[in-house]
Parts: sequence; C-alpha cells; structure tokens
Amino acid sequence: MKIWTGQDVPRIGMGCWAIGGPTANEGPSTSYGQVDDARSRRALNLGYDLGARLFDTAAGYGAGHSESLIGGEISRHDDAVIVTKFGYAVDDEARLNGPEAVDDAGIRKTIDGSRRRLKRDRLDLALFHVNGFPADKAGPVFDTLEALVDEGKIAAFGWSTDFVASAQTVCDRPGFVAIENDYNVFTPATDLMKLAEDKNLVAISRLPLAMGLLTGKFQPGQSFGTSDVRGAGHDWLRFFTDGQPNADFLERLEALRGLLTSGGRSLAQGALSWILAASPVALPVPGFKSEDQVRDNLGALEKGPLPKDIMDEIDKVLRGFAPVEG
Repeated sequence: MKIWTGQDVPRIGMGCWAIGGPTANEGPSTSYGQVDDARSRRALNLGYDLGARLFDTAAGYGAGHSESLIGGEISRHDDAVIVTKFGYAVDDEARLNGPEAVDDAGIRKTIDGSRRRLKRDRLDLALFHVNGFPADKAGPVFDTLEALVDEGKIAAFGWSTDFVASAQTVCDRPGFVAIENDYNVFTPATDLMKLAEDKNLVAISRLPLAMGLLTGKFQPGQSFGTSDVRGAGHDWLRFFTDGQPNADFLERLEALRGLLTSGGRSLAQGALSWILAASPVALPVPGFKSEDQVRDNLGALEKGPLPKDIMDEIDKVLRGFAPVEG
C-alpha cells in the first residue's frame, strides 16, 4: 500500500496503545493493565522482522511510555513509519496525562516531547487525538499543524476521529493525509470510509480486533478489573459493558466464526482479512502485548483479504442483527 511518504508498506501495522502500560493518573484507567517492557521490546522487534513498517502510537499511551519504547527499538530503522497523536498534555517523568492541550503552545510542546521520545527530528505523521473536538473550532489546531510541516517538525498530519463532519472540515488542507477511526467487522464506519476513499486518505483502522473481542479468547461473564480500560466504565466502550464482553457482539462473533476462520485463518487473522477486503484504503493496526500476538496478527498478511464469496456471506449474516452505529 502506497502511503503519503511515497513508500509501499504492508497493509497491517502495529498498534502500540497496550504496550504503553498504566499511568499515575487517578480516575478510570485508559490502559490495558500492566506490561512487561522487555516483552514489549521483543514484540516490537519481531514485528519489524516479520515485515511490519507502520507503528501507531500516541503521546498519551502510558504518558509517553509507548513512544519511548518505539524510540528505543524502532526509530533507528529508516523505513519504519511512526504515527503518533497529540491533543493532551503529557508529563512523561511523572507518568501523567493532563488535560487537553490544543492551543499553539500546547500542541508544539506535545509534538516536541514526541520527537524527543521517538528520537526523530521529523515525525512521519501527527494525528489530532481529540476524537469529538468541535469541528467549527478545529481550524487553529490545523493551522499549527501546517506550520509544523513548514518547519520540518512533522511530515504530514490528520485526525483520529469517528465523526465524518470533523474530517470533512479539514481533509482538503495541504498536508492532511490520513484519518484514524474505529473500523472492524462489527463497526462498518460506512460514511467515514467512503470519505477516505473519495479523498485518497489512508484510513488507519484502530480497534480492528474490537479491543480483543474478535480474537475469540473472551467468554460470557468474564470480567475485567478497573485497572483495565475494558473494565473502567467509560461511556464510549461498546464491545465491553460493565467490565464484561458485550453479549450482543459475542453472539455476532459466534455467527461469523466459521466464515472468519476460512482458509486456515485464526479468528484474529479473519477479522484483519475482512478489513483488507472491505476497503482499499484501510490499514489496520492491531494491538499486542506478546510475540505470539504479533505473529498471529501479521500472519494475516500471508493469508490475504477474505474472498468475495466469504465477504458476501458475512454481510448476509450481519443483516440478521441490528445495525451498529458508526
């Protein structure tokens, strides 16, 4: 897949939210619990060795910790494309994420922190990380991003948003090359994906495995503690409710299991192969904590997109369920 840098990259990257680990913030968790940094480093290097070239992170993932790991293991590779996100203040020494930082000074401070942690003078892609930020107030944010391109601090920019109207307000600016949005077999994001295709944007697919639900490893009634984002009670969670897998999505998964595992695929590989078949501009970035997860995720590259007959059958099955918004 040819991206804004001019290079061709494999159509599955690595999502580096989980390896950021917890922060010292009080309140509901935004992490996937404790992590083993040594294992994260091995997994990052394995991903690169297996062909991954796009690594998706954010200043807020572990209050800079994810970026620091990538900076230590991946940034030395000139062909590795690193995507990061800004929009919130970060204190990486205290391991704290702060409030929104969306004025010119706040954006510049966050971008400079990411450049330091990622060990790159120029960031490949900076995405605005405030999903629901009012579209009519976003102009100054993207003015700053255009200036940062001119200054050589970032190569390009975009928005991590699930709102079509937001992307529409800024997607024609020079330097706007990508969106990042929820996209998986449960979440079709029809209008946003059409916009990405029409505007020739790269659509980085976050939550391509529905926060792990599409791996098939969770059972009805299984619970997460409040130290895990899936058990933290955020109102934006859809795949987990009250710290447990959402029963409606588990039912959908069972109905799709045979189709997603066609051709010898694991469930995770089938879910990623669905994305590869569903949109030519989608580039999923599944998360990971272990080398085994990296091998499984990137194994979908060899399997390739799901064939049309399987995609048609999946559509037929899903029409039997209530539509999912987004």
